[in-house]
Amino acid sequence: MIGLGTIINVAGVIVGGLVGMLFGKLITPRFQDTLMKANGLCVLFLGIAGVLEKMFTIQDGQISSTGTMMMISSLAVGSLIGEWINLEYRMQQFGQWLKIKTGNAKDRSFVDGFVTASLTVCIGAMAIVGALQDGLTGNYSTLLTKAILDLIIVCVMTASLGKGCMFSAIPIAILQGSVTLLARAIAPIMTETALSNLSLVGNILIFCVGANLVWDNLKIKVANMLPAIVIAVAWAFLP
Repeated sequence: MIGLGTIINVAGVIVGGLVGMLFGKLITPRFQDTLMKANGLCVLFLGIAGVLEKMFTIQDGQISSTGTMMMISSLAVGSLIGEWINLEYRMQQFGQWLKIKTGNAKDRSFVDGFVTASLTVCIGAMAIVGALQDGLTGNYSTLLTKAILDLIIVCVMTASLGKGCMFSAIPIAILQGSVTLLARAIAPIMTETALSNLSLVGNILIFCVGANLVWDNLKIKVANMLPAIVIAVAWAFLP
């Protein structure tokens, strides 16, 4: 069944959110804050590992780096575009709308939890590759793996940031569902180089999400950097 992978992924996020809500009620704010910092460190190192994997290679016993110009150009141009559109504000607006419509108007951390969790589970090559595989062949194994990872991530995030994290299932459904439905049209664009670029830039943004979680006074507008992913894919087709 085409689309089953996204359905499983969405269900995994919802289950993780529900478990996190139950767990979060059992711990005090002091422990929730510590849990959030620990979660932030995990997200930081997920981003670092992804960047190192795509950026550095070992040839003849020597370490060499690739993609530096692509990375700088994509983040610079993409951030300018995102700042112009103000994607961060748009996501917060949607989060505020969800907050009211779901009866959570008094939940102060709802929007922050929604935006942070959405950026963490939606950015990355696994979502695109998995959705393409699902749409082209019906193979949902990659999205099944992602569903398990997202379940754990959202569970921990919900325990520290609140129930807003659970609603990151909506962006997952929209993004991965759209890629699955348009898989045959998108597949020629997603070459090996394009996916590598996407993964490198995406993991940098994941690192930024982790930095926001660890350092309270730091506020990187990660959503405003999202167009950098599109620029990174487009870079693969430059002569």
